[in-house]
Amino acid sequence: MFYLNLRIGAKILLSIGLGSTIILTSMLYFYSEHERKTILMQNDLARTEQTQGVVNGLKAIMIPGFASVAQAYAEQLRKVPGMVDFHIMRLDGREAFLDNETIEDVNWRRGREVFPLRHEQIQGRQILVGNDPNLRRALEGREAVYYQEHGDDNEILQSILIPIANERECHLCHGDGQPLRGVVKLTTSLAHVEKAIADARFRAGELLIVSLGLLLVMMYVLIRKTVVGPINLVDSAMGRVSAGNLSLHVPVLGNDELGRMAQNFNIMVDRLLQTYNGLHVEQNKLSTIILSAQEGIIVTDALENVVLVNPAAERLLGKSTQQIIEGGFVHFMDDSDYVRQLIETGGVNMPDMVVYNQSMLSIHAARISTSSGEIIGSAAMIRDVTEQKKLEKKLTDMSYTDKLTGLFNRRRMEEIINTEFERAVRYGVPLSFMLLDVDHFKKFNDRYGHDMGDRILQAVGQCMLHFFRKLDAPCRYGGEEFCVILTSTPSEIHDQGPFLLADKFRKAIEAMVTEGLKVTVSVGVAVMIHREYADVASMIKAADKALYQAKNAGRNQVMVARVETNEEPVAG
Repeated sequence: MFYLNLRIGAKILLSIGLGSTIILTSMLYFYSEHERKTILMQNDLARTEQTQGVVNGLKAIMIPGFASVAQAYAEQLRKVPGMVDFHIMRLDGREAFLDNETIEDVNWRRGREVFPLRHEQIQGRQILVGNDPNLRRALEGREAVYYQEHGDDNEILQSILIPIANERECHLCHGDGQPLRGVVKLTTSLAHVEKAIADARFRAGELLIVSLGLLLVMMYVLIRKTVVGPINLVDSAMGRVSAGNLSLHVPVLGNDELGRMAQNFNIMVDRLLQTYNGLHVEQNKLSTIILSAQEGIIVTDALENVVLVNPAAERLLGKSTQQIIEGGFVHFMDDSDYVRQLIETGGVNMPDMVVYNQSMLSIHAARISTSSGEIIGSAAMIRDVTEQKKLEKKLTDMSYTDKLTGLFNRRRMEEIINTEFERAVRYGVPLSFMLLDVDHFKKFNDRYGHDMGDRILQAVGQCMLHFFRKLDAPCRYGGEEFCVILTSTPSEIHDQGPFLLADKFRKAIEAMVTEGLKVTVSVGVAVMIHREYADVASMIKAADKALYQAKNAGRNQVMVARVETNEEPVAG
């Protein structure tokens, strides 16, 4: 937030200063690291030469047979300036030259008492444990090992472990069984090294501060003269334009980026003026469209205050604009819960039509938001779909109705029987399927003509429409074949079951006279009570088989399919 409130000159200077600081600091860091590594390398080299000189001095003492002065030699080395500690260790990390262990071994190997035994023995101190990783590295690698540790005052110390090789000159006293005779541990303080590194970093820091200060001063003067001044002039002119003076142009200062910015701003102002004038024209057009629209439109502001109601909304809702404004947006239909849910859910899982004032209305309501998600209002569109729904129903009825007989067609029959079959299987309700055929219809058609045949089919269809219940579905199956889907019909033979119902209908057809002519029908019935059929096709096939048996038995009768006993269809 602080950065956003700065003036552009300060932002540029701050950005350049930050970038320069990062670059110079990075250079300082790499320079300091280089200096640190150089100082440490020089220190390591000096300590290596020092330690190697100690080892060579120790060899010079040991080879001529002056081992007795080795401990005194080690004590003197501890007094060297910068030396914190010095030890000559055996291979297991114990300090050497304090007991008779090595003397006894040498005397035994030489076969005589070459070196006198010590009268006062000191148990060798454990300088490093035998499994110390640095000691292991030195013994296994047979080379110097450097590592750091902390002293009593948390002082950083550097220790060097240098293995002492068992050279040929040593074999006479120590044998050639081991490649190494011991390890020299030399510890020095890194205080002077740390001080040298700190001094180098301090000098680099001073250089950084001086360089950065000079750079910022130069950049400040340059930015003020070449950038900030021209921008202030442009900013002043733009402020007057933003106050509403769209006829004012900003001065064009040169051909650089600022000059091009001024030119583009002038072009933008000209186009804004054109757009502003055009908006008035478009606003008038939009008002005309909204006011003359057949769909009702209601709009609110961000506070949900109704700010627009067109005449169609007044007509569809039967309310005046003032009533809608006073009632509020969510109460425009007298069902505030429905409107709220419609807005919140976007209409998902909600009825998209409602009956209001004896009309069927399609209502869409939603909140209006900016691209950033800020709500700036709400809007509702109301459309009268009463006539449209009537037309849709008429078209649906036409698509499901057989044109000749007025019954459901084959397409609608397949939809109904699939639905009812699924319901019968799920809930265990009885379902019957009746398939009937006009007897000798082909001969009848040939004798009296197709027009008369059509009238006979129409008469059969009308009889079916009047005979069966509202919840049954009489359909034209195809040609002279008809079918009826009987839902929830009792199946007992001696009651008003499917057989008795079918036989009663057969008798009604037999008694019917159409233009002096009479016809009869044969009927096959399939009944499902306990899931006797695996699917719809098997049920239709059973009814078709029963119809075939009725025809073979002499026509003008009813046969019921018996699938549970695998028997042939029977009459009643």
